[in-house]
Amino acid sequence: MPEKDVPPDFEKALAVGRPPNVAKLFPNSKALLVSGKAIDRAMTAKGGAMTIAANCRGHMILRGVLRAAQKADAAVILEIARSEGGASAYCPVSLWNLARQADAVMNELGITVPVAIHADHYGIKAPRDLEAARVEIPSLFDAGVTSIAIDASHLPDADNLAANIELAPFVPTWAGYETEVGEIKGKSGLSTPAEAVFLIAGLNAHGIHPDWIALNNGTTHGIEESSSGIQVGLTAEIHAALAKYGISGAQHGTSGNSSERLREIAAKTATTKANVATALQMISWGIQVNDYGNAILDAAGDLVKVPGQGVTEELWAEMKAYADAHGIKGGNYKKLNIVFENKILGQAAEVRERMAKAVEDFVYGLLTRVFNAAGTGSVARALLAGAETYDLGPKAERIEDPAEWTPEKYRKRAETLSSDKGAQGNFDD
Repeated sequence: MPEKDVPPDFEKALAVGRPPNVAKLFPNSKALLVSGKAIDRAMTAKGGAMTIAANCRGHMILRGVLRAAQKADAAVILEIARSEGGASAYCPVSLWNLARQADAVMNELGITVPVAIHADHYGIKAPRDLEAARVEIPSLFDAGVTSIAIDASHLPDADNLAANIELAPFVPTWAGYETEVGEIKGKSGLSTPAEAVFLIAGLNAHGIHPDWIALNNGTTHGIEESSSGIQVGLTAEIHAALAKYGISGAQHGTSGNSSERLREIAAKTATTKANVATALQMISWGIQVNDYGNAILDAAGDLVKVPGQGVTEELWAEMKAYADAHGIKGGNYKKLNIVFENKILGQAAEVRERMAKAVEDFVYGLLTRVFNAAGTGSVARALLAGAETYDLGPKAERIEDPAEWTPEKYRKRAETLSSDKGAQGNFDD
């Protein structure tokens, strides 16, 4: 990048804003990989703004998102969920290579906006998962992750709190921290203010101050099939109940929700992080989508490929044949990512470019016209340069009495909460 195009505070932010794991991994890098805290603070500072937490299931998605972020001067988050890029991955971009891919592309393209690397939905579904997590979570930060979502929402409320308390010491204090109440599963088992306050107050009593809370507020993962979508009023009510704890919202499952509803989320709630996954995958492949990124299915329930967009027609035919042979439909096309990534990367340059450009255009529109995130790249960079540290600290102090939140007392308190967790099933992202 020509020196005249480098923002005046970039070198200062680069020197002080990269956390120790990033500086160790990439000692000679010019990529401003930062804590998720910096991204959250930038949205809060602008006000009424949230940014994309882009689910990078494939490399071309990652490229497109970074190009859009630079163009919009928006601080962004790149992420992959444990179910997608963990030990049993169905995506080639993993929890252990996402930072490396991001660093390489940011240096290649001269990206100067701050970017966080987020391990999404680090799921804890049973007490036995905790032992493995104590080993695996540090390995994620060794690989350049700068933010994590500890998702024990599958468990009863008391166990959810207990899991977060147990695993928080394995998350660096400088890192972005997301917690979740209510499994993301659509209109059933919606989160309540009481559940959310229980979780965040209990964590506060133990000196744990998450940056974000994710809710089951009426949306789903994958292709949105309900017209109800995100419940803005419920989200605002829960955020208001949590205001004294200084926590922001993380909105999951935005694909398929209208731009109007997403603008409401940014304007009327404390949400600063909006996960987008399925839409980016479909757009990169050249699948027909509606105005807000939801895939359009034909009469047989199949995805519709737009000629001349995304992957080549020959590769799409091969992908569809594989899906048909393995009984894969609709949203489960996500399982094709790891199977076909190398063939996608082996396409002609002009095909790869149109894939990345389609993602870039879509994400740029979200950042500038829907999420109100334009300019937050400069805000986040200034925050880091001004603080002269990568560690922006917690947004709240301990206000709860630890003596009132012992395991015995919080388990008793949890018995008063609603036990409606909604429909049973696998709701992994």
